[in-house]
Amino acid sequence: MEIPVISSLQKLILYESKARFYIVGSNVTETRFRVLKIDRTEPRDLVIQDDKVEYDRDEVINVLTTLDHGNRTKIKGTGIRQTLSAYGIFGFVRFLEGYYIVLITKRSCKQLIGPHAIYKIEDTSMVYIPNDTVRYFHPLESRYVKIFQTMDLSNDFYFSYSYDLTRMLQYNMAPSLTPQSLATDDNVSHNQQQDGNTESGNKKQDGSTESGNKKQDGNTESGNKKQDGNTESGNKKQESNTQSHDGKRHTLTGVRSQPSWKFVWNKHLLKSFWNIVHNDWVLFITHGFIGQCKMSVYGKPIYITLIGRRSNQFAGTRFLKRGSNCEGCAANEIETEQIVHDGSRTFLDRGCITSFTQLRGSVPLSWSQDVVKMVPKPAILLDKKDPYADIAGLHFNQILKRYGAPIIVLNLVKRREKKPHESILKEELMETIKYLNQFLPPQHVIQYIGFDMAHVSKRKTADVLVRLEKIAKYCLKQTGFYLQLPSNHQGSIQNDKMLKGINGTWSKNGCRQNGVVRTNCVDCLDRTNTAQFAVGKCALAYQLYVLGVLEDPELDFDSDCVRMLEMLYEDHGDTVALQYGGSQLVHRIKGYRKIAPWTEHSRDIMQTLSRYYSNAFSDLEKQQSMNLFLGVFTPQEDKQNIWELSTDYYLHNRNCTKLVRNTNKLYSQWWDTCIIQHLPLSCEEEMKTTEELFLMVESTDSDERLNEFAEYYKPWTFTVLEELTCYKHSSSIRNIMPKGARDISPFSVRVISNQTSEATGLNADSRSNNKNPNVSGKDSTTSVGSEGSTSSSEDSDVEGEVCLSETSNSDDSDVDLSYTSFSDLFPSMKQVYRTDITEPTKRNQKLYERYVELGSVNDQLEETKEQTPCSQLLPSIELFPISAYKLDSSFHVEIPPISRHSKDIYHSYIERGKYGAGPPTDKDYAMYQKYVGSKYS
Repeated sequence: MEIPVISSLQKLILYESKARFYIVGSNVTETRFRVLKIDRTEPRDLVIQDDKVEYDRDEVINVLTTLDHGNRTKIKGTGIRQTLSAYGIFGFVRFLEGYYIVLITKRSCKQLIGPHAIYKIEDTSMVYIPNDTVRYFHPLESRYVKIFQTMDLSNDFYFSYSYDLTRMLQYNMAPSLTPQSLATDDNVSHNQQQDGNTESGNKKQDGSTESGNKKQDGNTESGNKKQDGNTESGNKKQESNTQSHDGKRHTLTGVRSQPSWKFVWNKHLLKSFWNIVHNDWVLFITHGFIGQCKMSVYGKPIYITLIGRRSNQFAGTRFLKRGSNCEGCAANEIETEQIVHDGSRTFLDRGCITSFTQLRGSVPLSWSQDVVKMVPKPAILLDKKDPYADIAGLHFNQILKRYGAPIIVLNLVKRREKKPHESILKEELMETIKYLNQFLPPQHVIQYIGFDMAHVSKRKTADVLVRLEKIAKYCLKQTGFYLQLPSNHQGSIQNDKMLKGINGTWSKNGCRQNGVVRTNCVDCLDRTNTAQFAVGKCALAYQLYVLGVLEDPELDFDSDCVRMLEMLYEDHGDTVALQYGGSQLVHRIKGYRKIAPWTEHSRDIMQTLSRYYSNAFSDLEKQQSMNLFLGVFTPQEDKQNIWELSTDYYLHNRNCTKLVRNTNKLYSQWWDTCIIQHLPLSCEEEMKTTEELFLMVESTDSDERLNEFAEYYKPWTFTVLEELTCYKHSSSIRNIMPKGARDISPFSVRVISNQTSEATGLNADSRSNNKNPNVSGKDSTTSVGSEGSTSSSEDSDVEGEVCLSETSNSDDSDVDLSYTSFSDLFPSMKQVYRTDITEPTKRNQKLYERYVELGSVNDQLEETKEQTPCSQLLPSIELFPISAYKLDSSFHVEIPPISRHSKDIYHSYIERGKYGAGPPTDKDYAMYQKYVGSKYS
């Protein structure tokens, strides 16, 4: 059985001596240790020694004791001293002097994907390696350090010890080994497999690291041999104990694939050591956004996870990085993955899990904006003419390789402008895609959908989200989504009528997503985020349907479920906007739905000013820091400094000076041959079994590197429920559901259309509609457009050779909306007063009967007074007012009496505001003592 390998080095301690740094890494239970030695006598070079030996607790204590005694001097009694503790190595970096080591000193577990914990980096520490006696001083070193530290590593950087965050869930769940290789590995013993495969690819470096270290390694050779003998006998004993009754071994194969270096943000910092040391020392850090929330469906937990992976290629800030570089890497390219899984099953292979992936990125052309003039919207310039679409071809070639076909380009730039601005990109992109499609098979061509989102949102009666929902449904049916079913549910949904028309590769195990939706506007921020939310909402409906919690794959916009998804996408958009644009989102999803309150306009203005200020004054410094961090610029003494460069164009476009085109490909073949052979499937997934693994371990389930149960539940530690990650998640019942709501279903509509119309300030004619079009899924109405003709302009808003209409869905037709029904003129009581006529409860019935009896008794008293005015009154119930207010009228109002106690409270409130809080009273002391006693007794 194939499972991910869990890193055994999750705790690090840095020891320091004058000659070396010693990093002692251990697992969580501190039963397995490794030692890494870093030489401090080299002023500029990085010398790392890793003996690749695993120690137990007693052995590592002996090693540290030996090192301590060996490094002691007569002047100072101490040998080695502990400097700091960490959770992982971020990497090594060098500027003009020696190397620095960057350690992760603080982390927090934010999300869970099955049993795999996702950690966010909260703090790091940067330690200079060479000692003061050999240090080479350079006057510009401090300035480079300051620029490097401008990159805040405590914001939006994530890692995991067991899950590959650089890959999609669909790739991670695909097998890495063929059945033939698994059968071959069964014949190899546990020790041979561990000693051979875990260190594959490192034998070449072992020869270089062993030289010059014989003296130091000699002290530990005897201990290592002893350890090897003990482990061999222990492994044999373990193998005999893990045999089943039928005599067969139950072995597990742990694998760790090569990461997608495109999303590894510490790639430059890993270059100097990752192929020298053991693989457990290496952590792959991603940058972007990860959010998760928990939806409770009548007690059943459903986790919704949103992962935004930001590419490290052609990365930068808003106006300084536009379009694509000469290698086809787009600016602000982010892969957004939406994972939904059943939280009642801990392990991914035993539960039902599904995901949907989409992409955003700048328009893949060679274009830029003139930032010399400080204007809100600089002019868009096409930097060079590309008649053979080389840049776009390289970009779409990368997408085909990673995601397969079809590629759906959702272009949201403006089409109609008095002065051409965004429309320049629209025309060029359409021509480029038309040219590239000539050389693709007809069934795998790039599909183009143009939608002028800004133009449609300006209409009072038009609804952007309704049109986007139709586009989203078309895109989802073309690409499909990923679905992994457990063994006991395999083949249960193959003949489902609701899933007919959904493309993808279906099997009894589930479905694979083929292709991707690539969304872009000019900035890929506000409009793109709203469009991706619409696509994600459509995908979520189908994901919940295949999980068995929805009867139909339809979701209302004003349900708790969609509100949770909206919050995730807005957090995702805010994070990306801060990284790329310098401010949070300006135009939010509620603004496009036209339900945002008027106070949002002032917030949008402030965000616009913040973005303008960041682009004008701080983007250059952020760009320099990012270029230095990612290794785009490497400081050298004989070359220009990074702040002396007039432009970084040639840093990101290193091949632009080549006069001869790449002759390996024809002009008509912009794609790789291996990609076409696997379409519509992803070439990377199909070739996964042929790639060299980063790490492979074969052992039993008692090995903690393969024990997902122990990694998730941690039975060796004291667990507090309030501190669990799953408990801290945003919950649909605790955080989203309105207080006092009786229906706890996350799919119930919480907002009524009349209230929404009043909040948006629509006219009286639009309020007469019986349903909010956002809730019902219908378009607003057929109204008089900007040209003065009464017609639906929906078809003219969408551009491209795609058909978004569905003949089976008659609710979307404009003919039905042109007639006025009886319910339009006379809305129901529930729509107007937010209540409905129902059968009264027994309690209300008794109250009403008592009220009627009181009235009848009062009528009898009045009749008795008229007939016998001098007779004694019949006994009755006397009613006394309990309110302190008088029976006022519209002509006379008396001031209500105020008690002394109320006056004292008001006076003490005024005094507290003037002079601050006074000393606590005896009553307050007694109340606090009672509280402390009840809490800690």
